[in-house]
Amino acid sequence: MRLSASEKYEIIQEVTTSEIGVKQTLENFGIARSTFYKWYHKYLENGYDGLKTSKITSKRQWNSIPEEQKDLVVEIALENTELSSRELAHKITDEQGVFISESSV
Repeated sequence: MRLSASEKYEIIQEVTTSEIGVKQTLENFGIARSTFYKWYHKYLENGYDGLKTSKITSKRQWNSIPEEQKDLVVEIALENTELSSRELAHKITDEQGVFISESSV
């Protein structure tokens, strides 16, 4: 469950002013210390706005091949039609310095 910026802010205030300690206070909230400190550092760096959930800006899938590399693969594959996908992947890696797995060829 994602918390709003105001909820994160309230938790930061509670934890930093608590007399029972950070660990116990976070256990009471059910929040991991790593999560709290991530929020806390964002708050210290950017104030309240740092606590707002940021939108993911990348529309590219994490494991997709960039367009210029796709073009390179197609170009080399068309020039070397006798090579298997494994051989093409090795050729591209060795000659172009770009790692492409054979399953991507």
